[in-house]
Amino acid sequence: MASEALEHYLRDDSRRGPAPEGAFTGAAGGAPCGDLVRISLTLEDGRVAGVAFDAEGCAAARAAAAAAAEAVDGKGVLDAALLSADHVADELGGLSSQGAHAADLAADAIHRALGAAAGSGVALAPAPERGERVLVAISGGVDSAVAALLERERGAEVVAVTVKLWADRHNDGARSCCSPQAVLTARGVAHSLGIPHLTLDLEDAFRAGVVADFLAGHAAGRTPNPCVRCNGSVRIDAMVALARRLGAGALATGHYARLADDGEGPLLTAPTDEAKDQTYMLSALGRETLAQLRFPLGGLRKPGVRELAARAGLAVAKKPESQDLCFLAGEGKRAFLARHGGLGDRPGDLVDGDGAVVGSHHGHHHFTVGQRRGIGVGAPRPLYVLETDAESNRVVVGPREQLATARVRVRGATLHRPGGRVDRVKLRYRSRAIDCTAEPVAAGRHDELSLDLAEPAFGVAPGQTACLMDGDLVIGQGTIAA
Repeated sequence: MASEALEHYLRDDSRRGPAPEGAFTGAAGGAPCGDLVRISLTLEDGRVAGVAFDAEGCAAARAAAAAAAEAVDGKGVLDAALLSADHVADELGGLSSQGAHAADLAADAIHRALGAAAGSGVALAPAPERGERVLVAISGGVDSAVAALLERERGAEVVAVTVKLWADRHNDGARSCCSPQAVLTARGVAHSLGIPHLTLDLEDAFRAGVVADFLAGHAAGRTPNPCVRCNGSVRIDAMVALARRLGAGALATGHYARLADDGEGPLLTAPTDEAKDQTYMLSALGRETLAQLRFPLGGLRKPGVRELAARAGLAVAKKPESQDLCFLAGEGKRAFLARHGGLGDRPGDLVDGDGAVVGSHHGHHHFTVGQRRGIGVGAPRPLYVLETDAESNRVVVGPREQLATARVRVRGATLHRPGGRVDRVKLRYRSRAIDCTAEPVAAGRHDELSLDLAEPAFGVAPGQTACLMDGDLVIGQGTIAA
């Protein structure tokens, strides 16, 4: 049976040929395996109006390309987004390990073509005639998988999307939430739930808007927070825009956060599991974006989320959480700064508050204000980094009490509500909020804003985010200035 099906698709040249004008093309394979599959799709009114393919390499690759092309021809985009490698293999009557690899390539080529369409700005599907469609961001971890599960159980028609932000051979892609490997894992999770899956490639925007800022910040002696920047200006806005083009009424994510309306529109507020609170990392989201978001895990605790995943038989139920920045993923920050930013070791002086040299270091960009470990100088009392000076390449160290500050300057502040409502601030992720007062300015964008703290804060690092709050409500954010 397998050989008959294989021969059928090897003879099927009806869709073989170059990509037609206006088509979206995906390719998978290449030099490492010798097999290459290219599939091009033209879309019209949310359907695959035409398919063209080409393939190089073994007979299984050529047959798999033909089978995948036939499987999606004439289908709705969301039906095509359900195509899996197992489906392609079944069409070929079952395959050897080499043939299974060919099915993987063919399915991946289809999904890369759909991903090109997802990133193009074209409308992909009309709104459903009945019920509600929700786009769910799936990263390949347990939290986002359970978010999709809960939205489906709520009765929504669910579509999954995974963003690809970074690909680097120096990284461990399995430890990243946005690598090519993560995309494949997330696609498998979505398909195991019977949910169509799309990929959104934002690597260029991420490199320019997040990684470049990360490198520039360290070069200038700051400690940027790339996750806040990514969520606020790259990743989530792009997925919300995709949701609209899919006819979806909202974007749901696996973040631990909730939304509350104070009468003037939705604002972020803390989840039930305060130990997992991610509102700080989401604090740069705009008001229009917040109105399009859902957080299905906001009322749950992490152990309960894992239990739901296990009960549903999800393969990621026990998957450990990633602790690295997604673009580091196993590579040390020192090596990353050197490779991508030219910030290699640069010997300089460690000085005390009076300017006296007390030691040496390998570069100011390896330190952040408030740091204690790794200073490398013995002293009667523990030393902390008080300041970094990029121009002179000096690092100032001293005892903890010299870190204390009662006033914080914030640049590039955005307020969703008037500044007079700010009564608390978080100055680091996972830190507790500190009572404060802010200038009584109007809502909107402000080049600079000053915060007076009710108690001293220690280790306030320039470049980090200041999450501005009214009680538990997040009403703005800005970047801590030197």
